[in-house]
Amino acid sequence: MNPISISRWLARTVQGLRFGPPTACVYNPLVYARRPHEAYLGRYAKQGVDTLLVGMNPGPWGMAQTGVPFGEVGLVREFLGIEERVGRPAVMHPKRPIEGFACTRSEVSGTRLWGWARDRYQSPDRFAERFFVVNYCPLVFMEESGSNRTPDKLPTSEREPLFELCDEALRRLVAWCAPQRVVGVGAFAAGRAAEALGDGPLPIGTILHPSPASPAANRGWAQQAERQLRALGVRVPGNTAGKPRR
Repeated sequence: MNPISISRWLARTVQGLRFGPPTACVYNPLVYARRPHEAYLGRYAKQGVDTLLVGMNPGPWGMAQTGVPFGEVGLVREFLGIEERVGRPAVMHPKRPIEGFACTRSEVSGTRLWGWARDRYQSPDRFAERFFVVNYCPLVFMEESGSNRTPDKLPTSEREPLFELCDEALRRLVAWCAPQRVVGVGAFAAGRAAEALGDGPLPIGTILHPSPASPAANRGWAQQAERQLRALGVRVPGNTAGKPRR
């Protein structure tokens, strides 16, 4: 299966899952943001990539809006060159509206990750020769208040069937991409990658998550992530576009 086929399979299978309180609303951007998501897969997913970067799940102002992992609106449009029509979830939380590429909120995690890619590699195609960025889980979970609920906080009865599908999707993507290594963006993603891929020969590592909720990430995320990547054997070019942006 190619990445688009894998994405469609995952989008379809997770639609059958049910989530109870305190989860009040669930978004599946693989469905309503399918156009930009598949544009991203079609342009940037490559076989034999050096490093597969795996995030946790979509953020409310990133992939939830654009369909692109860590997909801060401005960088998806201006750096990745993607802008497609985005639909709406069947049920939308009033505090987390889906506005697609009209969204004016910025996702800090996406600004940091894709901003680093732009600063270090200058072109998205050059970055895609070395890296491909995905999310482990495609769903966004919100509580009644509108606060984000991460997949690891789901009860076991909801978490296990979801993770079983996400594990299988990751295995299929790894089989197609054939990366040299898998790197979790944050401890959760690295742990799930290790669980899904088992004790095979593929190296699995982790880098700091760029979330602004992380005090460490707020102290120069790009520099720390680069040091961690180099420690994992990933070649990162020197700074050719000035000081990396936070």
